[in-house]
Amino acid sequence: WNKSHHCRLLAGLVPDQFQMCRRNLEVMHSIVRAARQTKSVCQKTFADMRWNCSSVQRAPSFGPDLLKGTRESAFVYALAAAAVAHSIAQACTSGELPLCSCGSVPSEVPGPDFRWGGCGDNLRYGLQLGAAFADSPLKSSKLGTQALKAMNLHNNAVGRQVLSDSLDTKCKCHGVSGSCSVKTCWKGLPNLDEIASDLKSKYLAAIKVTHRLIGPRKQLIPKEMDVRPVKETDLVYLINSPDYCTPNLHLGSLGTQDRQCNKTSVGSDSCNLMCCGRGYNTYTEEVVERCHCKYHWCCYVVCKKCRRKVERYVCK
Repeated sequence: WNKSHHCRLLAGLVPDQFQMCRRNLEVMHSIVRAARQTKSVCQKTFADMRWNCSSVQRAPSFGPDLLKGTRESAFVYALAAAAVAHSIAQACTSGELPLCSCGSVPSEVPGPDFRWGGCGDNLRYGLQLGAAFADSPLKSSKLGTQALKAMNLHNNAVGRQVLSDSLDTKCKCHGVSGSCSVKTCWKGLPNLDEIASDLKSKYLAAIKVTHRLIGPRKQLIPKEMDVRPVKETDLVYLINSPDYCTPNLHLGSLGTQDRQCNKTSVGSDSCNLMCCGRGYNTYTEEVVERCHCKYHWCCYVVCKKCRRKVERYVCK
């Protein structure tokens, strides 16, 4: 990322993103890192669900599960928007970016037991540049309906709002023998897994909406009459998802055949729910683990290798 023609190597950029890439080459490391994090964190967050976010690996060539306004696409858009702002904010703090540095000192008065210091995450810069990059395809693209664009822009904003709300005070102790007689504190962001966990809760409570003319402009309003109005922190979706039990390329469902399940669980990873009532096969696998580890002075650990058999359960 040291020459502007490198921007052509990234598939799927719209003209505005391409121009932003050329003007802000140094930021592209953070954006590529955010894309990788979005993939891995999404799959980790949904590992115990029928839809396990495996389709995100094909980005930017999304399948129907992420293109048609499902609640799954709501989650992925929100997570990606949060990830890019998160990555840029932390890159400022670590000194990777020449145009930004630490976040500004908080305006709130510090407590009696600490003082503001350190280097806080530059959330403001991250949100500003992250929004410019993540939202530009939705503002410039001719693809997709107005309703789908409105939905995706709304969910992008939800991701950034969850990120903003997660900014918290982090501290480091100073003093004789770590006594913490003085604490230096700053505002920092949690890791992306925590943001994804909050967004998963919003995914489970997402509101089905329609894009309708209210007064002078179209707005996203709940499809059902008895549902409360949409808030700025609600994920929204346009169409119901398939149950993801059986393969259906038209709906973007890969099915759950050959997925591992948990025989003792009663949650979404249980063999009954994961296998959609089709049953499961049991097989035994031998695993090799480190065991009987001993610490030797100084300073290494010696372990033996133990073999044990474990039962695996796989959906029919």
